[in-house]
Amino acid sequence: MDDLKRTKTNLLLILGLGLMVLIWQTQTNAKLTVYCAHDSIFAEEVLREFERREGIPVEVKFDSEATKSLGLVERIIREDGQPSCDVFWNNEMLGTLDLARRGLLTEYKGPGWERTPPQWRDDAGLWAGFGGRLRMKIVNTTRADHGDPVAGNAAHFAIAKPLYGTTLTHFSSLWSIWGPERTKAWHSDIRTAGVQVVNGNAVVRDLVASGSVGAGWTDSDDYFSAKEAGKPVNAVPVFAEDGAAICIPNTVAILKGASRPDHARKLADFLLSARTEIRLANSKARQIPLGPLTEEQRASLPEEVREWLPAAERSVPLKGMLDARNGCLDWLRAEYVK
Repeated sequence: MDDLKRTKTNLLLILGLGLMVLIWQTQTNAKLTVYCAHDSIFAEEVLREFERREGIPVEVKFDSEATKSLGLVERIIREDGQPSCDVFWNNEMLGTLDLARRGLLTEYKGPGWERTPPQWRDDAGLWAGFGGRLRMKIVNTTRADHGDPVAGNAAHFAIAKPLYGTTLTHFSSLWSIWGPERTKAWHSDIRTAGVQVVNGNAVVRDLVASGSVGAGWTDSDDYFSAKEAGKPVNAVPVFAEDGAAICIPNTVAILKGASRPDHARKLADFLLSARTEIRLANSKARQIPLGPLTEEQRASLPEEVREWLPAAERSVPLKGMLDARNGCLDWLRAEYVK
């Protein structure tokens, strides 16, 4: 009987140790999960470099071109404090502000946050920005009918559906600067004038590059991709009435309830580093560094990125624009979701 008891005890000990080892291996090998709204072709390279440098495996989940920023924001909201991801790499700052207000992000003021200028970071450390894109008017250089929707000429002009992404930020900026009534009247006028509303900035780029339309609003990374492909395009930043450009940063935030907070903080600092900003600036996306750089680091940037650094520095302030974004989005949903 004693032998049987000892055997049972030993089996229970072995099973208990095996379970502990299994739990330890699961926790050790679990991947850092990232929701990413940035284009996968650029984000994958950055995240894989982080894996190589830090030895931390990363699982990344992207969303579609048309809905990627808003879609991921709404997914995090639905998860309601029990996130399936640890880190959110967003490419549209106002959605990140929404998550911060809802209490779904956690504070972290690491070296990356400290490096980021105050206009591009949350005061409490809930998020920080890096690698900005400018809103651009892209034109086909073989056509003369470029149009200008702000001036009332919207024929032969294309915009992305403003429910999502950087076009939502663009419209929210107009809402904030012009006010709701002027924005609504202007939008009605350009729709009547025949503006083409399409699914995403990349579609705008392709329509302009092919000459199907004369011009459109898109982002600087889309413009550069068309330029490097040899398309007959040129572009200038979109300026507000006070001369400020519309610069939209990537943002990084750690989710409240993240399962791997230490690794999440390492990734946040990596994304907010000068190394990552310079890498994104030299990629085909040509994203504009927002943090301080040495003279040597500035010299390593492509000429066109250096040219637009002042425009990014003097841009429409987005930190206080969440209420405008929410009001604008409610109206846009009524306009486009029938």
